[in-house]
Amino acid sequence: MVLWLIGLGLYDERDITLRGLEAVRKCSRVYLEAYTSILLCDKKKLEDLYGKEVIVADREMVESAAETILADADKEDVAFLVVGDPFGATTHTDLQLRARERGIQVRVVHNASVMNAVGACGLQLYRFGECVSIVFFTDTWQPDSFYDRIRDNRKLGLHTLALLDIKVKEPNLAMLARGKTVYEPPRYMTINTAIEQLLEIEAKRGEGAYDKDTLAVGVARLQSDDQLMVAGTLEQLQGVDFGAPLHCLVIAGTVHVVEEEMVAHIRFEKMQAEGLIKPFVKAEEGEGEDDAADAWLRKF
Repeated sequence: MVLWLIGLGLYDERDITLRGLEAVRKCSRVYLEAYTSILLCDKKKLEDLYGKEVIVADREMVESAAETILADADKEDVAFLVVGDPFGATTHTDLQLRARERGIQVRVVHNASVMNAVGACGLQLYRFGECVSIVFFTDTWQPDSFYDRIRDNRKLGLHTLALLDIKVKEPNLAMLARGKTVYEPPRYMTINTAIEQLLEIEAKRGEGAYDKDTLAVGVARLQSDDQLMVAGTLEQLQGVDFGAPLHCLVIAGTVHVVEEEMVAHIRFEKMQAEGLIKPFVKAEEGEGEDDAADAWLRKF
């Protein structure tokens, strides 16, 4: 039979394609990958649409217990649902390879991903360079590999899409060291935190990859009814409240005249004058990083 890798699109249960929906409905088991990205809707809405139970597959299951997903996939159809497109993360390529090694047929149903939908911000896709990820810094770990890629992209005049960290079902390391498994609350990096970390690394490296006056576009809840896109300097965007997750950030390279015309419609100054954005207020010590994100999470 078949292991189906099915893209769900960007926003809610309605973004699945007709081909994907047909495949899901004929599968015996349906798994939802829930750690490289998230849909902005409750799992129950998926189950109501599919008419089937949806099993949430966390990082531990996908990376350490993939055999659970692949079990009997040579005898029955199994669906593995991915937010965005199935090949937006290397983990899903690994699952496909494992299936093929077991002689299991794999079929893919593609869908929209942030990698192509980000073109809605007005910057042309063919002018993007290598994509980067920005993870949450800790007191002892501040990885900066993204810096070199942004620098190299901008030297070539190319834009950089920065995907921002999400942490779902992450173990508390202190408790793990004591032999107990306790999971941290979910965290979703905001554009504000990403910019803070970007500027921190520029201050350390000092190679001029970008600065506070570099043009960027902040994108929140892409595809949703209340999506927000704002273009401005990194300093300007750091002061904008982008609201609930998910967020991503584009650091601009050389901007073409047509791109300038597109981006003009979401410029910080214009959005501010029209009352379309709110100022960001940083949380006090001990409070959630983003109150809007916390409120959104509490809905579920």
